[in-house]
Amino acid sequence: MAKKEELSIEESVREAKRYLDNAKEILREKARKEDGYYQDARYVKMAGHTAYTGILFALDRYLGKKAKGRRDVDWYKQNLSEQDKKVLNSFLTAYQVLHLDMAYDGAQSADLAKLGFREAERIIDWVETRTAAA
Repeated sequence: MAKKEELSIEESVREAKRYLDNAKEILREKARKEDGYYQDARYVKMAGHTAYTGILFALDRYLGKKAKGRRDVDWYKQNLSEQDKKVLNSFLTAYQVLHLDMAYDGAQSADLAKLGFREAERIIDWVETRTAAA
């Protein structure tokens, strides 16, 4: 596969969706859902990280390069606040749920994961819509 920077925005959106599909598959196939909770926190963490990475994959190509240093969550917040407050709210929720709650803490609630995935899809769809209109 080509480097992330070499992909078109359309290819980046497709790749972001693939990450999200992979995250859902990890939960479905490995995390063993019982009574609304996933039983294996290790796979919840893996799925949360994968889904959050998919969001960043789409946003990185859309928002462009940072002038200096690494991108951090504050960089994404700043750039999204200048673009669209609704997508900023989706990003903040996805960051909390997918990155912090799931990827770091291993939160095992299936409803929480569902919320994170819904916000991730909104962000990726927003990037896709914005780039199609351009």
